[in-house]
Amino acid sequence: MTTRITEVVARDIRFPTSLTLDGSDAMNPNPDYSAAYVILRTNRPDGLEGHGLTFTTGRGTEICVAAINALAPYFLDADVDQIFSEMAPFWRRIVSDGQLRWLGPEKGVIHLATGAIINAVWDLRAKCEQKPLWKLLVDMTPEQIVSVIDFRYLTDVLTPTEALELLRAQEVQKGERERAIQASGYPAYTSSAGWLGYSDEKIRTLARGTVEDGFTAMKMKVGLDLGDDIRRAAIVREELGFETKVMMDANQVWDVEEAILMMKSLAQFDPWWIEEPTSPDDILGHARIRKEIAPIKVTTGEHVQNRIVFKQLFQAGAIDLCQVDSCRIGGVNEVLAVVLLAAKFGIPICPHGGGLGLCEYIQHISIFDYVAVTGSLENRMAEYVDHLHEHFVHPARVENGRYLVPLEPGYSIEMKPESLEEFEFRPGSAATPV
Repeated sequence: MTTRITEVVARDIRFPTSLTLDGSDAMNPNPDYSAAYVILRTNRPDGLEGHGLTFTTGRGTEICVAAINALAPYFLDADVDQIFSEMAPFWRRIVSDGQLRWLGPEKGVIHLATGAIINAVWDLRAKCEQKPLWKLLVDMTPEQIVSVIDFRYLTDVLTPTEALELLRAQEVQKGERERAIQASGYPAYTSSAGWLGYSDEKIRTLARGTVEDGFTAMKMKVGLDLGDDIRRAAIVREELGFETKVMMDANQVWDVEEAILMMKSLAQFDPWWIEEPTSPDDILGHARIRKEIAPIKVTTGEHVQNRIVFKQLFQAGAIDLCQVDSCRIGGVNEVLAVVLLAAKFGIPICPHGGGLGLCEYIQHISIFDYVAVTGSLENRMAEYVDHLHEHFVHPARVENGRYLVPLEPGYSIEMKPESLEEFEFRPGSAATPV
């Protein structure tokens, strides 16, 4: 039976995490973890649907919903098999819309909407194939993977032929690595203990729990006040010692010179990396910071707007690690391009998972990277935050500091109907965060 998309539903979902300061950082002191959420309904008698979202932090989610609705005509009455038979050209048509392109191109709210709806298409495809998304990708041939990627703007550093060579080089041992990762799980680090709005006592308790839960790495937020950062970092090191990796995240709050000075002061706590030390658009600024604060690593990605900026970060030697976000850029197609670019430059992928549904997404990308692209776990970890997973039908699961490999069909992003109903934003409702 041909699977056709009969309806595109976009919903504004918001959780009041600002009440507990979960997710608080130097740039976002009171976020409400939210999502512009997509449901692709189909003609199938079994009611099969594709689900996707793009992560937001409260106000403005309605703008993403409007952008999704603007893209919906591309998907209505579309044949899913036909979409995947020409996925790269289909994706290019969406991001090249002669009128919507003025709102980007390939950046901003229209690209967030692209990520949400494209991820929903991939979720639908994986469910049709009765495979988790990572397995769908792993089982695709190198030629099939390359065929879904738009290489426009990339061919000066990565051609389709080079991408094929990268993927073919890993083909022989894919089965062995797949069995290994299912047996051992994928390494994770936690950000749940280090939010900037937490009290010292709460940080101490949660940091202690990090070790008890089997994590070997933890991330803390910095950036508002150096004295506070030093005090909080000292607490973390008191609880963790220096055997556990500690990473820091400034969430773009510093200028370049300031970032260098701040990290030289914080170097006493042996941070493994500093994340988003300055504007995500400042490629040369990142490169200078990296040079000045070595051996502390520099990383970014959650606000990098497309594959072209990632390409330039790699070309400039501006980052040590790549924190690609699964829905900041244009969905699975563009994420695959970034994963292959990173492999070409030898940059480990450590995807951004700090947000609603992002842990559910990134586990699939990390597993695919290991099994089919690089065959390496060196310096690779996937972020984990222990918030809001109870709202997902098949939530990400972490045990002893490692992601358990998801086995259910789809992209793990489908939310429970009751959660969608309870937390849908309705202006004026007392139960709705504002």
